[in-house]
Amino acid sequence: MTGKEFFIGLDVHKDSVQMAVFSETGEDTIYETKMLNNTSQIVKKVQKFCQEGEAFVAYESGSSGYVIHRAMEKMGIKCYVLPANKVAKKRDDRIKTDKRDARLIGRELRSNSIRPISVPDEEDEAVRDLLRCREDLNNDIRRVKQRLLKFFDRHGHFYHAKGSNWTIGHFKWMETIVFEHDHEKTVYLEYRSQIEELLKRNIRLCKMIEKTAESPRYRDRISKLRAFKGIDYLIALNIICEIGDFRRFASAGSFMSYLGFVPRENSSGSKRIQGGITKAGNRALRCLLVEGAWHYTKNAETGRRLNQRRKHSPQDAIKTADIALERLHKKYLRLLSYGKHKNVAVTAVARELAGFIWAVQVSGTY
Repeated sequence: MTGKEFFIGLDVHKDSVQMAVFSETGEDTIYETKMLNNTSQIVKKVQKFCQEGEAFVAYESGSSGYVIHRAMEKMGIKCYVLPANKVAKKRDDRIKTDKRDARLIGRELRSNSIRPISVPDEEDEAVRDLLRCREDLNNDIRRVKQRLLKFFDRHGHFYHAKGSNWTIGHFKWMETIVFEHDHEKTVYLEYRSQIEELLKRNIRLCKMIEKTAESPRYRDRISKLRAFKGIDYLIALNIICEIGDFRRFASAGSFMSYLGFVPRENSSGSKRIQGGITKAGNRALRCLLVEGAWHYTKNAETGRRLNQRRKHSPQDAIKTADIALERLHKKYLRLLSYGKHKNVAVTAVARELAGFIWAVQVSGTY
């Protein structure tokens, strides 16, 4: 094998893949081709360059997932997956084609200026698919419930009793409704049966998620996160599977930035203008942390369920979680006293909660 190096950019689509190959020097490509999105054919093309030297491959993440990356790694070829639409290009470039995109990726790879994403292993990805399936199921439940409520509204049936919708009292109220037409009753029964079936499936998925979280692969890392108020199996397993190795973040601040919890900024000269959070990175994980942060708004006490969860948590994680509990509750109250909206205050709490989570997963202390 010679000392040549080849830098291969791939623009991957569902049906096709555009390849652009660069040598160590020169502005122009030494080889370009367009082929079907067939993983074995792509690997064979790359292997031809491996016979002459060492090949490096990069492509943007998309609907094809990590299939190409794993196939390359199995053959000993270094492959990087880049975040979508993050490859740098000229500001005045208004032409976008597959060829240009593949060349941009190849040049970025050769200049060593890429920032690849962390690729999960196959088991973590499978668990992540399970978690996202459960999220989709929750969305389906919410939609069907909304359809049923709108159906009631159209026919003048309103629930005025104390308590919120979808409680035991609300379900009992539904059963007392008398419909004038058989078709209306059929519609009600259809929506009701859909809700009940979806709820059963949701319970089944939640049990599977809990069983997965208690498996030897995840148990230790999950037990650290469950020491925190507002974090149980679902949020904890999402964090572990979405992030993978926390050591790839140099600091708690970089982890917060990855989740999109840092404020926007548009400063120039003596002016410094900051706005809302950037909302970059993983939206689902950010929403889950905000959901967990609401538990810090009421009090700084540990409840019965939290104490039960902590029986299997290491002492250093419990110590850090107690510091977080007191500090984050005070932070929420302080921001409210400054006149901040409660949603803004909870988002700030979620940002700092992310820092505590990073600290526990990296070193066990804050």
